[in-house]
Amino acid sequence: MPQERLAYRLITGPDDRSFCERISAALADGYVLHGSPAATFNGTTVIVAQAVILPEAVASSDAAVATAVDELEFDADFPGEGFEGHA
Repeated sequence: MPQERLAYRLITGPDDRSFCERISAALADGYVLHGSPAATFNGTTVIVAQAVILPEAVASSDAAVATAVDELEFDADFPGEGFEGHA
């Protein structure tokens, strides 16, 4: 049984070819970069981190937020023709 892919992954490791290969493999598997990479120095080695996400997970999450916003009921405290919000 194939394991379900996570919508979000944070890939970390030493800043070397192996790290770049892991990021490249995630991209080839359909993930996209999310945000900027982070780097720190542990006294010996530069350690890097890069978040990756599945675009379809973001799209379904955005759609759920937009639907929830559209379904909000606003009371009469809002003057004029009301308020419509979108995420």
